[in-house]
Amino acid sequence: MLKTVYSTSGMMVAPHHLAAQAGRDVLAEGGNAIEAMVSAAATIAAVYPHMNSIGGDGFWLIKKPGQEPIAIDASGPAAAGATLDYYAGHESIPQRGPLAALTTAGTISGWQEALKVSAEIGGRLPLTRLLSPAISHARNGIVVTESQARLTAEKLSQLKDVPGFQDHFMSNGMLPDVGSLMRQSKLADTLERLSKAGLDDFYRGEIAAAIGDEFARLGSPLRSSDLNAYQADQVAALSVKLQGSTVYNLPPPTQGLASLMILGIVDKLGLKSVDDFEYMHTLIEATKRAFRVRDRVVTDPGRVPQNPMDFLKTDVLKQLSEEIDPSTALPWPDPAQPGDTIWMGCIDNEGVAVSFIQSIYWEFGSGVVLQDTGINWQNRGISFSLTPSDLQVLEPGRKPFHTLNPAMAAFEDGRVMTYGTMGGEGQPQTQAAVFSRYAMCHRPLQEAITSARWLLGRTWGDETTTLKLENRFSPALVNQLQEAGHVVEVLDEAFSDTMGHAGAIVKRPDGVYEGAADPRSDGAVAAL
Repeated sequence: MLKTVYSTSGMMVAPHHLAAQAGRDVLAEGGNAIEAMVSAAATIAAVYPHMNSIGGDGFWLIKKPGQEPIAIDASGPAAAGATLDYYAGHESIPQRGPLAALTTAGTISGWQEALKVSAEIGGRLPLTRLLSPAISHARNGIVVTESQARLTAEKLSQLKDVPGFQDHFMSNGMLPDVGSLMRQSKLADTLERLSKAGLDDFYRGEIAAAIGDEFARLGSPLRSSDLNAYQADQVAALSVKLQGSTVYNLPPPTQGLASLMILGIVDKLGLKSVDDFEYMHTLIEATKRAFRVRDRVVTDPGRVPQNPMDFLKTDVLKQLSEEIDPSTALPWPDPAQPGDTIWMGCIDNEGVAVSFIQSIYWEFGSGVVLQDTGINWQNRGISFSLTPSDLQVLEPGRKPFHTLNPAMAAFEDGRVMTYGTMGGEGQPQTQAAVFSRYAMCHRPLQEAITSARWLLGRTWGDETTTLKLENRFSPALVNQLQEAGHVVEVLDEAFSDTMGHAGAIVKRPDGVYEGAADPRSDGAVAAL
């Protein structure tokens, strides 16, 4: 079983060990946490291609010692041609294929914006160095992981006819075997072009032109003009004050509000124990209240009906906490949001901390792999509705709802914690489990991540809204939850991908770093 990793120097955690190593190597060469994260982000796009891609979106939290975090929204809006008329005849946006690829990919612009912050604090490593591990892995080949092989087989019926999918993710029409070699020469060429021409080429150069031309041939509404118009933004982070700490997350279009509300509600009630009925019930009921607010409020930043910080005020959180019945579950038929992504964290020798998340939404995203550039494009735009009266109605230039939300905490005793997870609807719930176990219940960091987890709602294509539990919870606890009115589904797995791939790093005021990776992933903590 994994144990908390300790170090007195910089540390990187990622859900794939090669990405963690890429970030660690940058730190070893004197690079800062932002530079390390860009290298890791490029690397994981190559070595974990079913989970994320440079054809997706990203969000950043960057904290310099003694300062408030800088937040970067690198999510792309719907294309200018993505109108309701364009989707006439469809009841909803198709989940896979060119029509699912309707939003600009923002993550590369997010790297660009983050590197501007890096330059302000003395970042000096060239882009050619930061992208070199990713280029090498893409060109020389990656080893297919168990999750990639399994998910290729599971999702093949949805993806086999999507342009570019079989050519990229399969070998001569055959499913990939675990441990087999997968080369991505076109992706390597694209990354190399970016390393030499600059990241802006993705939006306003040869790569942008190639992307736009191919999407036009495929029938997607995206064009190079949509890429030309895009720029990631620095935005104000959301925060909530808890007993002994302040926790930060991203504003809409992310569900960061829900993640902070869960912790704020629980903080008002207090946790006297961990992993028993009171603990589980309290967190689950707090999640329901937070999700109901999220579903009314979180949308494109220009359309948010109420200031998200209003829901993080002490009196609002206290009122919501008082609504929780300590013995009875609130009925939960509400819909849920599926999703997929990767989270990574880094804290460097100077104490600069980064929490970063990068996503193509569902596994394999839209499934479209552009043959000219080797880029697998996201399907984040399927979060839009085609019903004009809906909060999330499709409109050109609007950003879709995002499950992504990287987290960070600053403690009154001087500790800084960067943490997060993938897992769509489960992200706020897993964040709450990890933070509450570590910060509120004082469990070791690795134990906080390894311990059995739960998920309320639908994810990974599952249509049920049950309370899903890993099978390591005791039968007595399962029975207590059922008697309280929770509709429980015990999974067959002790460590399930359904629960996401979490990670965390803590830098203590005595200079000691603590790191933890998720045994549910292929990840690792890499320390100097």
